[in-house]
Amino acid sequence: MEPITRGMQGPAVEDVQTRLAALGFTLDAGEVAEHSFGPTTEEAVRSFRVQQGLAAEGAVDLACWSKLVDASYRLGDRTLYLRLPNFHGADVQTLQNALNALGFSCGEADGYFGPHTEAALQQFQENVGLFADGMAFQDTFSYIKRLHHVWGGKPSVSESEVRTGFARAASVLERYRIAVIGDDPISRNVASRMWNIASATTEGSGFTLCDDAAPEDADLILEVASTELPEDAEPRATIDLSNCANLSQRLRTAFAAAEKAPARIRIELTGMTRIGSFTTSDAQALAVQLLDGVCDALSN
Repeated sequence: MEPITRGMQGPAVEDVQTRLAALGFTLDAGEVAEHSFGPTTEEAVRSFRVQQGLAAEGAVDLACWSKLVDASYRLGDRTLYLRLPNFHGADVQTLQNALNALGFSCGEADGYFGPHTEAALQQFQENVGLFADGMAFQDTFSYIKRLHHVWGGKPSVSESEVRTGFARAASVLERYRIAVIGDDPISRNVASRMWNIASATTEGSGFTLCDDAAPEDADLILEVASTELPEDAEPRATIDLSNCANLSQRLRTAFAAAEKAPARIRIELTGMTRIGSFTTSDAQALAVQLLDGVCDALSN
């Protein structure tokens, strides 16, 4: 493209000015009204180029234009999915920052929608009960924006699990009504051990073990299962424990994303509970891990 430089006037200059203004740069009102590339537009271009690691010049060349377009995208402006060449821009970086902070690691938030971002997005969609296709449409953007109070301003990293202290766990168990349901014999074993541990933690525990129906006043229902949901089942908030290194973050995200009370989260033990190799020690370890994750998720 022919560089857009000082002294030029017209639609191309107007487009540049509109994008710069949206990014927070201050431009002279007269220059904007006349779509004229004057001194304040030139200074804004120079500042933008420096921010983007380009040479400190006042012209909009092809490299600068590409950076300007990328920086202008806002989350929800376009559908995002894996393609070649990758989508890239500020909207992708915002999505990556949100996913990382919510516990779905996509690596460095570089603004490029690659395979790691697709995988993290699929995990997030599954976690909140959306169809996990790895494509960010408006339904996904709505969840991300609704969870802004959870991820906004947080570091774009996925941290490993931390153990919850006894006092914090007791406080959570006394403050929340939590019901757990086991879908099959093995998961019921794990669920009953969760109830035992909760009851031993505090006499005021609101943790309830259920066969099927949960109490109407429950704040959270945990459905523990040893198998995946059938393919024809409606999508629901789901956490695959075998593929989860940050359980408390996943639980916190799913709980915050619930559209109605009580929040209902399915926790799948797929691949971790093979009959014949699954011991009582395994069941106890899973029960401790799950209860600890729940208490950590609800303690913030």
